[in-house]
Amino acid sequence: MEAVLAHLRGAIERGQYAVGDKLPSEAELCRTLEVSRPVLREALRALQTMGLTVSRTGKGTFVVAGAVEDPTFGDYAASDLLEVRRHIEIPVAGYAAVRRTPDNLDHLAHLLDRMERETDTTAWVAMDTLFHLAVAEAAQNPVFRRVIEEIRDALARQSAFLDQLGGRREQSNREHRAILEALTDGCEHDAVAAMSHHLDRVETTLTDIMRSRPAEPAERPSTGAGA
Repeated sequence: MEAVLAHLRGAIERGQYAVGDKLPSEAELCRTLEVSRPVLREALRALQTMGLTVSRTGKGTFVVAGAVEDPTFGDYAASDLLEVRRHIEIPVAGYAAVRRTPDNLDHLAHLLDRMERETDTTAWVAMDTLFHLAVAEAAQNPVFRRVIEEIRDALARQSAFLDQLGGRREQSNREHRAILEALTDGCEHDAVAAMSHHLDRVETTLTDIMRSRPAEPAERPSTGAGA
């Protein structure tokens, strides 16, 4: 998928497909790139998340920007999402460190243990959002949980995007482990620092993905059929 995405992104950023152009049909792209339809569709979804294309039902996929600016996850731009997360989740982690109950810690530990063993991206992403919800619950303020619930879909989309294109899963697990250890120790300062570091790494990975330059044009990406 990464190879297909890099190929299509590069074609758009080089002007091979200009703003307003319609991309070839899925069937044509699958034949040209020699990939399966599920792989192609993942790449097309990533292009849309990056803000380069838009999919119009019954009409196809159209180029709407010539360069990556601010990706969108569900209803929210990445920059808006991260700004809110910093203002909510960092202090929430501090509150959770001093208010958490044994049940909260058990739930978080169970989730993280499962995440560290999980190999399926969809399942891991679901547990990733549950982990952040559980931290909000540990702060013992229902408003915090409601805020995280509101952005839960966007968090899941962002998590899947970063895992696919930024290889974030193992690093994220380590960052979550540091958050849990701070909550277990009841250290507000360490919890705030751990959540801040986690969001810093999310921002860094996003920035790296957005700034990465696609490879020079080739006949097609080096991807086997049905990959």
